Amino acid sequence: MPPGKVFLLVGGALFLVGLWLSWDGRPHLPLGRLPLDIRVEKEGFSFFFPLGTCLLLSGVASFLIWLFRR
Repeated sequence: MPPGKVFLLVGGALFLVGLWLSWDGRPHLPLGRLPLDIRVEKEGFSFFFPLGTCLLLSGVASFLIWLFRR
């Protein structure tokens, strides 16, 4: 697939995601609140590691790369 078409597809997808996320001002994706996201909050200390979010985004990116290389 020519690079110009890839850029158009990625740009269009980002545009649609941006519209969806800003529709009413609240994000609709549960990123940062998935089951494997680690959050520890204690007095004077907080730790957050988005493991579930990282795994999800990695899977989506891998699928897209696989799809475009076909």
